[in-house]
Amino acid sequence: MTEATPLVPRQPDATPAAYDAATLAVLAAMEEAAEKHLDAIRPHNTKRGYANDWDLWEEFHGWLGERTGQPLPLTAVTKGTLVGFVVWLDTIKLAAPNSIDRRITGVTVTARNERGVEVPKAATVAARKALKPLKNDPERQARGRGKAAAATPQQLQQMSAAVPDSLAGLRDRALWLMAFGIAGRSAEVAALRADTITLGSKGLDVHVPGVKGRPARDVVVAYGKNPDTCPVRAWLTWKATAGITSGPAFRAIDVWGNLGARHLTAEAVREIIARNAERAGVAVRLTGHSMRAGFITTSRLAGKREEKIRAQSGHADESPAFWGYIREADKWTDAASEDIGL
Repeated sequence: MTEATPLVPRQPDATPAAYDAATLAVLAAMEEAAEKHLDAIRPHNTKRGYANDWDLWEEFHGWLGERTGQPLPLTAVTKGTLVGFVVWLDTIKLAAPNSIDRRITGVTVTARNERGVEVPKAATVAARKALKPLKNDPERQARGRGKAAAATPQQLQQMSAAVPDSLAGLRDRALWLMAFGIAGRSAEVAALRADTITLGSKGLDVHVPGVKGRPARDVVVAYGKNPDTCPVRAWLTWKATAGITSGPAFRAIDVWGNLGARHLTAEAVREIIARNAERAGVAVRLTGHSMRAGFITTSRLAGKREEKIRAQSGHADESPAFWGYIREADKWTDAASEDIGL
């Protein structure tokens, strides 16, 4: 039996082309132009996501350096560090597997495009191999889904009692109490500026910047009766201790307690709230949106008018989310099943 003729003849082994200096210069210029073009057409949300991914990579390196006593350069994107990043996101940050997958991409793209680091293929393959069993875990896949639990004043008191006695602790308490007081979205809290938060006789006048196409708003935050959960006192203590007079209201603090100049990201705001609630042993998992939901329901239970609450939160008149919070707060007010002779 004769051997079948292959459909595609075998090609000779390719040998590397030898280019002269002028050709190499043109090819290098084309590579650079290609990267610039790809960056220019990359969606803004993707770029912002990559920036958040790199912020988490920096936080992971700080955490790792604190435990090993040997800080590593951020450009050390290796099989070991990338797998460690996956484990850290899963066990420390309690991130959902799909979120971890995106962050692997964000770190590797940023390392290549902005730091000039060529990440070994073996590193990304190993990271996704470590991720694979996490994607098969229904409980992990459910992380971050569902309606956010509304924070209560009692839970804020619990969190305040457990806050560390440090600069980061003062920032965290001021952050979540401010988020509650302005009924703020995480992105709004991250964008707050110290010079647009002013003290008056009854509390704070706060300018909440517009984010993601939503309009800005000006709200007031009154002094609280309980010093441990008073957003005004917490803000003034943090501001004075950190020496902040202008610029970002809430800033990154490294593992050595050094205050940075950059504002926190919206994701960092969410993580600070979740981490502090977990440290305090709060029975439900609180997220960034828990402060916003908590303000609306707490204010409604205190008898505040709908239009006043809506002006604080910035919800539209017919917002289904807003009216859902109101219905939740009102469900035991003159309940249909109450006092009917049963």
